[in-house]
Amino acid sequence: MVQVSPVAGGLSGNLSCHGASNGQSAQKVSSGQPCPQLCGPVEYVLQGCYKVMRQNSRVFLSAALGCGLLLMHGSRLQAQNAKASSADSATASDTSQDQEVDPLKRPRSDKERFAAQKAVRQELKGAYKTWLDQDVAYIISDEERKAFRNLSNDEEREAFIEQFWLRRNPNPDSPENEFREEHYRRIAYANEHYAAGKPGWKTDRGHIYISFGAPDSIDSHPSGGAYTRPMDEGGGETSTFPFEVWHYRYLEGIGENIDIEFVDTCMCGDYHFTIDRGEKDALSHVPGMGATQWEEMGMAKKADRFKGGFESLGNGPLGSGESSKQFDRIELASKLFAPPPVKFKDLDNFISEHKLIEGPIFPFDVRTDFVRVTDNTVLVPITVQIKNRDITFVTKTGVATGVVNILGKVTTLTHKTVQTFEDTVEVEQPAELLEKSLDRRSVYWKALPLLPGLYRLDIAIKDVNNPDHIGIYGSALNVPEFNDEKLATSSLILGDEMNTVSSHDIGQGSCIIGNTHICPRVSPNPATPVDFKRGQELNFWMQVYNLGIDEATKSNQAMVTYQITDTATNVVVFEKKLESKDLGAHSDQLTLERTLPIAGLQPGKYKVTIQVNDEISKQEIAQSAPFVVQ
Repeated sequence: MVQVSPVAGGLSGNLSCHGASNGQSAQKVSSGQPCPQLCGPVEYVLQGCYKVMRQNSRVFLSAALGCGLLLMHGSRLQAQNAKASSADSATASDTSQDQEVDPLKRPRSDKERFAAQKAVRQELKGAYKTWLDQDVAYIISDEERKAFRNLSNDEEREAFIEQFWLRRNPNPDSPENEFREEHYRRIAYANEHYAAGKPGWKTDRGHIYISFGAPDSIDSHPSGGAYTRPMDEGGGETSTFPFEVWHYRYLEGIGENIDIEFVDTCMCGDYHFTIDRGEKDALSHVPGMGATQWEEMGMAKKADRFKGGFESLGNGPLGSGESSKQFDRIELASKLFAPPPVKFKDLDNFISEHKLIEGPIFPFDVRTDFVRVTDNTVLVPITVQIKNRDITFVTKTGVATGVVNILGKVTTLTHKTVQTFEDTVEVEQPAELLEKSLDRRSVYWKALPLLPGLYRLDIAIKDVNNPDHIGIYGSALNVPEFNDEKLATSSLILGDEMNTVSSHDIGQGSCIIGNTHICPRVSPNPATPVDFKRGQELNFWMQVYNLGIDEATKSNQAMVTYQITDTATNVVVFEKKLESKDLGAHSDQLTLERTLPIAGLQPGKYKVTIQVNDEISKQEIAQSAPFVVQ
């Protein structure tokens, strides 16, 4: 209960709280001091104020004012106490939550994750940035650009660049990459002839020249001046800025009779591409001058040129027909300045999206081998084998031709593309010999440089003469690491043809490893041995790495053993031993090549084994491969 003692001119006295809850003692607050807490129900306060007002009406106003202030102060204190209680509860909850979460198991934020990725991936700079942003800026596809930016180190970038040019080489058998040489020649020409306050390769004329080469003809007006418009531009006489029209009779993927117009509106030598043939008109904004034919005849107004549309040609005898072609000019511009598309986009969808094949399956076999190139690079030859009977042949002028598109992609486990290849394989046979050739096989071979690691290899093929005939292949690709101190070997390759190539062809062309041409025999699956006929020769190829070198003689000392074993009886039917010094005395790497006639072998299953015993490093290693004699 609140007790109030009235005095003249205001309220004075002591306030005490009776009946405090929770066992609290009554509190007293002297006059002039703020009440720390409103104690007791609000109804008691109101009752006390009412009694005071009845006893002395002269202090009515003072009492009302005092009671109001008292209630306001109490309400504020209650609100503050509620907020403080809520804050304490939240703090306790957060503390408890922090204690429950293990910092080591806490998921990383996007900022932390991106920082970790940036730390792993080296920044693209120097020659590699120049190569991407300048050298191949106009010919690299968006997918290739993205793949190159995601590479982690310079070794991967070097391998990517090598494969980039190999993909575009029109003659893979040539030691010179004609495409690359022509590309850099075009860049040099553009820089020499089209520079205008910036390098020539950055100008629009340089862009078109680098992408498509020299035009078949050029209509050049280097000084502008008087110009008679053709009828499709409205006719009439005018004066122009300097401009050029490049004409190409044919551009692959774009069309025939392509005209590309460049205008120098700044009169500074910087010709820019335009789809508006009226942009070169220097009098287009001068009233009464440079009128078209219809404007001279009063059949059109010059202001009509600027009422919309992509070209400011004005009306003319052929104006209605030309206006309908404006979108064609926009489409042309998008094709001219777009990077070259992927050749086999339909096959890329099967690889990227793992689409299911709805039509008949196009069967083919794949083999991968591994050959060390450097300490950090492994050459991975990929062999695709297709039976001629599965290819659709079309006969014209006495020649039966089958065409197969092949697209391959190597990706990391995080779906980052590191290598791609695409080619068209043609198989031609005289029409009268087609039936006999159907039992043969056609082979496609591609060697990719890769870093050691685990990848995924995807290949898709399409029968061009039967578009619904598509085949796909997908498998893990575990590229081995060749340790410097451990005796190791490449894959053991079996083939029916092997020969040494000239120094001019080393490393160039199909099925060439080093200075040896050997095309691997491919089995339907790793568990099935390759087959040979008794009239053929068995050729095998393998390299040995990290042989020990004697410090005194500076030569190796190893024993190489060749064996052919009949797997049915486990009997060795052929064995030959050679010393490593007879193959290359002063090298820690040996190339083992051997040709054996198999006419003396009975039909059956066999296994060829090559064993190397290094007497210096005291290490042994062996590789074997099964085969069948038919």
